[in-house]
Order: sequence, then C-alpha cells, then structure tokens
Amino acid sequence: MARKQTYRLRYTNQLIEAGGDVPVKKEREKRPPINPEIQQTYLEGKAISIDKPLHWTSFDVVRKMRHILQIKKIGHAGTLDPLATGLLIVCTGKFTKKINEYMAAEKEYTGTITLGAVTPTYDLESTPEQQKDYSFVTKELLHEKTKQFIGDIQQFPPIYSAIKKDGVALYELARRGVEVELKLRNINIKLFELTAVELPVVHFKVICSTGTYIRSLANDYGAALGCGGYLSSLRRTKIGEFKVDAAATMEDFESLII
Repeated sequence: MARKQTYRLRYTNQLIEAGGDVPVKKEREKRPPINPEIQQTYLEGKAISIDKPLHWTSFDVVRKMRHILQIKKIGHAGTLDPLATGLLIVCTGKFTKKINEYMAAEKEYTGTITLGAVTPTYDLESTPEQQKDYSFVTKELLHEKTKQFIGDIQQFPPIYSAIKKDGVALYELARRGVEVELKLRNINIKLFELTAVELPVVHFKVICSTGTYIRSLANDYGAALGCGGYLSSLRRTKIGEFKVDAAATMEDFESLII
C-alpha cells in the first residue's frame, strides 16, 4: 500500500476514533479549459515554489497542480512528509530535468523536538512510547549535545522511510513486520541550533545536505540526551536559493491560474 494511502487511512481512522465525523470524499469537479497562453508557459517549463499544507503528501500537491494546469509533465524536487509543511519545488516541462539538481541543493528547516519519549516513525505518524524522565535536562546540556551532530556525520535513515530495498519502500516492509538492515549514510549538517526551549519541547533550526533525515536527527538527539525524543513539527524554509517566503499556497496558485 502506498504511503499516501496508508497515511490517509490512518488519519481518517484517528479522526473517527476521536469522535469526529467521517470525512466526505469530494467529487472532483471538471475544470474549465485553461487559458492556452498561461498553460503554454508551464508546458515549456517552470520551477514553482509551493508552501505545502499540513497533512498533504508531496504527491497530493503534484496531483492537484496537474489537475489545475491540465498538463502531464510535472514532478516535485524532494519529498516532504505529510506532517511537514513548507517549501516544495514543483517542476513542469523542461524544468523536470532540473529536479535532481534542486534535490541536491542545501536545505534549511525549522521545527520542534519533543523530549521524554520516542516513536517508531521518529515523528507523530505513530504514538509516543517508552516515556522517560527529562527533568535532568538543562539548557546547557541541550546546547552542548547539538555539537556532536554538526559537520560531516553518519546517520541511519528511519525504518519508516521511502528508501527502497529490492524495489520496495522500507516503510512498506516495516509495516509488514519485515526486518531490514539499515545502512549508515554520509550527510553534512552545517547548522543545528536551538532557537527556543520550552521543555519538553525544543525549537530548532537546521541547515543540512541532501539525504538528511530530520526525523532521524530528532531521534538521535533524544538518545544523546538520554531521555529520548521525536520530531513533533517540521517546516522546510529553504532549498538552495529558493525560499518559502516567496512560495505560493495552493489556494494562491490556483487563483492565479483561474
């Protein structure tokens, strides 16, 4: 089962269990033909900065934009998990050839890590467990432990990730209960700083190389502190020269096209 389907089903079930109404699936409306002059610029190729909404998968964004623009050649440069928001570069036409170039660029994130527990997915897609005391954690210790994660380091990706083994995503194998041997990956973290401390939550900013999993960083940081931790929010703010401040929301983008 694809990640977006699994996430959608899980999120829907959580809403129902919490006493919410069953979400009503909206019928896709038939869009009027797009202005050919506007469409042509996207057919030829553009790199579009989108501020991905919470609970949307990256493919949700691409699928929606494909529907809005009524074009087929479109893709995104770097996946954002459903529980992350922020900058997603969507490429159309000849700019799809630049996807790997954009994906290789340095990235910047802000977010929060919650201490005192861990989760199997390293974020809130799964339930916090193994509760631990964090009362011994001081601001000095918090800042001191960030230092070991700065520079060229090695990192295990999360078992619940889109990395493929023999053509199958690791998250699919994990949900089937299949044991997979993870391999360390070489990454670079240029900056890992704490911007605010409100225990058990710490706010951070990270600048890192491609291939870095912020979920893994949160888990490893919690382990280094000795109390556990998981990623409780994440926002991508920059990819290379692209900044989220200049990105359009899905609503804004659609209003520009209509």
